[in-house]
Amino acid sequence: MPQIYDVSVPVAPGRTPIWPGDPELVLERFAKMEEGAEANVTRISGCVHLGTHVDAPRHFLADGATVEALPLDVLTGEAYVVDFTHVAKHITAADLEAAAIPADATRLLFKTRNSAWWFAGDATFHTDYTALTNDGAAWLVEHGIRLVGNDYLSIAPYDGPGPTHRTLLGAGVVIIETLDLSLVPPGRYTLYCLPLKLVGSEGAPARTILVAG
Repeated sequence: MPQIYDVSVPVAPGRTPIWPGDPELVLERFAKMEEGAEANVTRISGCVHLGTHVDAPRHFLADGATVEALPLDVLTGEAYVVDFTHVAKHITAADLEAAAIPADATRLLFKTRNSAWWFAGDATFHTDYTALTNDGAAWLVEHGIRLVGNDYLSIAPYDGPGPTHRTLLGAGVVIIETLDLSLVPPGRYTLYCLPLKLVGSEGAPARTILVAG
């Protein structure tokens, strides 16, 4: 049997870090069998960039495509997990150039020191996470990368999220954020990432898995 890695983070109040200023996650069971209801029914509210999620171009481009238009052939297929756990701050073009990324890779997932927070169950929001610089984003575009994912709430640095996002989304690169790669060795996998089909939204949560072999 192939090894399957669930690289989605848990979504639960108090367990899922929230970007500062975003609405808190609410999971409320409003119909309860113990109170006489025929079935249990729960409502959910929060931000579409909650937990493991996909960014569509509309997130940073006013006239960009929304999440239901993202190509499924990009969201599924061979992906390469790159080990950047040695990077202390942000991933730059020089780091990417030195990483020996296969020439045929079109989907890259970055495993960084951030994943240790998921492994530890740390629900604190950290501003000092490892992200991708704008020159790193330009490197990905120049090398034909169609999808990139990282292991924290944003692909871009906390103190300047715009440039990296705009470079990637403007070139049609699909972004997956908030992956848990803590137990995933570097290498090749088959990626399955299926965001909710939220019509008109700039992003959507996604259950995401990697299959080895």
